[in-house]
Amino acid sequence: MTTVSEPLRAQATRRVAGRRRSRRRLTRRTVSGVLLTLAALLVAAFAVFPFYWMVITALKPSSEIFTRTPLWWPHHATFSQFRSALVGQGMGRYFLNTLIVAGCTVVLSTIAAGLAALAVSRLRFRFRTSVLVLVLVVQMVPLEALVIPLFIMMNQAGLYNTLASLVIAYITFALPFAIWMLKGFYDAIPTELEDAAMVDGCTRVGAYWRILVPLVAPGLVATSIFAFIEAWNEFLLALTFLQDDSKFTLPIALNAFIGVEGQTQWGPLMAASAVFTLPVLVFFILVQKRLAGGLVQGAVKT
Repeated sequence: MTTVSEPLRAQATRRVAGRRRSRRRLTRRTVSGVLLTLAALLVAAFAVFPFYWMVITALKPSSEIFTRTPLWWPHHATFSQFRSALVGQGMGRYFLNTLIVAGCTVVLSTIAAGLAALAVSRLRFRFRTSVLVLVLVVQMVPLEALVIPLFIMMNQAGLYNTLASLVIAYITFALPFAIWMLKGFYDAIPTELEDAAMVDGCTRVGAYWRILVPLVAPGLVATSIFAFIEAWNEFLLALTFLQDDSKFTLPIALNAFIGVEGQTQWGPLMAASAVFTLPVLVFFILVQKRLAGGLVQGAVKT
């Protein structure tokens, strides 16, 4: 009996020890998950809080904005700040100007970057590496060092005080990043896919449109987001190139709410800023699925 019960007791002891180890591992996983969740919530709250404070400030009347004790929620919510910003300041015209500039920048830079990245990825020509390096060097030059040369060029070309000058300038700054990103997408696509499409009767343009474009769609979306945000938020070049009030973009219009000697219209400024931020959020929500998609996913869909 002793020889039989001892192995059974040892087996039971191992089972109990295994269960305890499993419980400890489960406890550690639970604690780690809770800590990671708390850390993620803290980072999210830190990122969202400025936008939250901007929105509730826009909803507050002036009497609640200028208080010694901060109000975390408006007691008497009102849309008067939005009416003052959008109607009284003519923000609709500025919004349209910004939308035109950003839209043209996205479309033209995406087309140009897609073709340029295809050329440096597929073609083998002289000074190919030098061209790529020069494209990267352009990205390293600070914007402040280029304002005066660009102003002189636009003035001599007769483009001063036009929205076209902003579109051209924004495209030049968006192209280096877009070309380098899209080149990586093109390099990962086998050339046999294009050859097979042309064997089946596609032209080179048809193969590019039917085969390559769906595969590099995540890269095109990423570069379009970059170009859109850059064109939508840019202030220095817009302030330098534009003189006529009717051609101002939203960043310049927001600057009009900041007065001298601290006389800033905080309510209308926050309301206009909330409206100014909304198109970027909507644009990102619309394209986030494409942005999150990978190259393999695009190939499977095709």
